[in-house]
Amino acid sequence: MSSTYLRTPPRIKVLEALGALADGRVEVINDKEAVVKSSDGTRMYKVYVDVSRREVDSTDNGTVHRGGYVGYPIISFLMVKKLLPINEGLMQSLKGIPWRRLNEEYRSYARVMEVIIKDKGLNENEVNKYIDQVLSMLRRMNLKRVQKYNEVVEE
Repeated sequence: MSSTYLRTPPRIKVLEALGALADGRVEVINDKEAVVKSSDGTRMYKVYVDVSRREVDSTDNGTVHRGGYVGYPIISFLMVKKLLPINEGLMQSLKGIPWRRLNEEYRSYARVMEVIIKDKGLNENEVNKYIDQVLSMLRRMNLKRVQKYNEVVEE
């Protein structure tokens, strides 16, 4: 089974992961597997995490295609497992955000982040500090993708 180290995700993926938790879209199957539903409810991503071996997999597009980064379904599961911090206040602010629609509409993760921070009246410094903390912890985890799942779902 081949494996590749995953890159640090785009910053917005930390917020998408928190949004998935806020919306109750993360279903834990067992200690190493979960299913995460997309924000529009049309897709289900399978997620595998074995932290002791630093191995992960997910059927989301970011993990599989877009340059091989740690996709938001993996980040969500790591948060559920208490391996990454959850900012409760920020999480509540991210309920019900149509991530997929916004990403398609603006075609720029930076622009979508601007829109969400403005529309939700969030403190940009607090948001960035939280994202920096999560990304720093993710980098230290040094996760590699092991292909557990064959099917891939478009994000």
